[in-house]
Amino acid sequence: MSYRAPVADIRFLLDHVAGFPDLAATARFAEATPDLTAAILDGAGRLCEDVMAPLQRVGDLHPARLENGIVRTPPGFAEGWRAIAEGGWIGLAAPAEHGGMGLPQTLAMAVTEMMSGACLALQIAPLLTQGQIEALSHHASDRLKALYLPKLISGEWSGTMNLTEPQAGSDVGAVRTVAVPQGDGTYAITGQKIFISWADSEFIGNVVHLVLARLPDAPPGTRGISLFLVPRNIPDADGNPGARNSLRVVSLEHKLGLHGSPTAMMDYDGATGWLVGEAHRGMAAMFTMMNNARLGVGMQGIGVAEAAFQHALAYARERRQGPTPQGEAIIGHADIRRMLAAMRAEIFAARAIALSCAVAIDMADATGQADWAARAAFLTPIAKAYGTDTGVDVASAGMQIHGGMGFVEQTGAAQFLRDVRVTPIYEGTNGIQAMDLVGRKLMDGGEAAWRLLEEIEQGAEAARALLPDLAGEVWAAAETLRETTEWMLTRDQTDRFAGAVPFLRAWARVLGGHAHLAAARAEGGAGSRSALARVFIGRLLPEHPALLAQARAGAAALYALSDDDLAA
Repeated sequence: MSYRAPVADIRFLLDHVAGFPDLAATARFAEATPDLTAAILDGAGRLCEDVMAPLQRVGDLHPARLENGIVRTPPGFAEGWRAIAEGGWIGLAAPAEHGGMGLPQTLAMAVTEMMSGACLALQIAPLLTQGQIEALSHHASDRLKALYLPKLISGEWSGTMNLTEPQAGSDVGAVRTVAVPQGDGTYAITGQKIFISWADSEFIGNVVHLVLARLPDAPPGTRGISLFLVPRNIPDADGNPGARNSLRVVSLEHKLGLHGSPTAMMDYDGATGWLVGEAHRGMAAMFTMMNNARLGVGMQGIGVAEAAFQHALAYARERRQGPTPQGEAIIGHADIRRMLAAMRAEIFAARAIALSCAVAIDMADATGQADWAARAAFLTPIAKAYGTDTGVDVASAGMQIHGGMGFVEQTGAAQFLRDVRVTPIYEGTNGIQAMDLVGRKLMDGGEAAWRLLEEIEQGAEAARALLPDLAGEVWAAAETLRETTEWMLTRDQTDRFAGAVPFLRAWARVLGGHAHLAAARAEGGAGSRSALARVFIGRLLPEHPALLAQARAGAAALYALSDDDLAA
């Protein structure tokens, strides 16, 4: 079956749940009118359906490969990239002064979701480039901005980020790559980086790497890391790709999925680079890119979930295995119906949370208000973790609906799970997202959390007259979550970290119930969205008490098990 971009669902959520009209009412984003928003989403949907979706299986069956030092990508990927670039999709939210459209990140994230559902292996390339545009816009010198941003925004060049080393995965402070000043404003970069997505390709004019490295006088740990821009080809006097830099792709990884996306080990041998931002302040600059990417990765999970759901729904409608209460197609079986309804409800909730996070990011930009920035920061780890977990869970359920045929590669059901499985891992594992939520995101004494809980309870009160049963469940869930959030604020770091993952999941459950309730209320309490709300609030929201019990269990029982006990 062919992928269909979920434009109608995205527009509904923007208009009725995520608060996009308030964003469009600001002076900063006044151009994001309903007509322009509709045109953007419709145009992106056509690109995804007509150009990118046909490349999904191609990329899986014809993996990227390294030949004589040149990265060769799957058939059609070059044309797909060109369509993305020429359509202006890379620069949708990029600064207008450098050739971008200057539109809200919210629209860019909605497009990210649709592109990910169509062909995740290709979509990774524009997402990384967009993240680099964001980092350079905030931290690079005017000279670097003028030279690199127009090329990145137009898609003539692409961008990557180089963090991970063989000995330094999540522990970024263990980075050993070195940067030696050359006395002319440049630095010689030497070291190895691994897991570099879209590190090179045969069809992109230049690849620009953002590389974390240490200066000779750097203090230990993350405080001693600087960020450098290192192009594959050093631009000449006219700004065109010139001499090849002293860097190379050593090898490409053989991965579970995402076969069409080249993931490389990179070697830098005195490569020429330029400092981005201040010396020893590279993590601050890189986090600008990573925060953008974390929400984008959440959108990737949601996009693949949507595609996997569509695939499973089409199969369930066609597969005959009856009789059932509604004919012979397996969609008539109650258990198949249960899985499909839960998949649909999870996708709606995850999409609502992610778009609400994106709107908060844009509102912080448009208003300069600290409350919006705090809201965006609080929602980001939830959006990333829940969005990617939803991708994995829905893709797995899609395989289950296919039965034995789901385990057979020719149906395409397994590819969704293989491709999306990395999303809970990269850009900060979901465990790290959860620890961030109970750590940094509660350092304000819970202020951002209290504001969200107040909003959820106000929404429930407003819906009581129309949907009393659903509103009561959401209000009660928010109160239980409030109690556990208060508990978290009184505990030490080890206890909080031990319960971080279920705590984040409980937040996703309650926020998801809030979004479904708002959608049902906007619909008038009767219709498909109200029916879906009853599935989520009646079947999935009740998981939150058990999750919160786990969150409050503390760490003692985990550490009472010795290493030998675990191995027994």
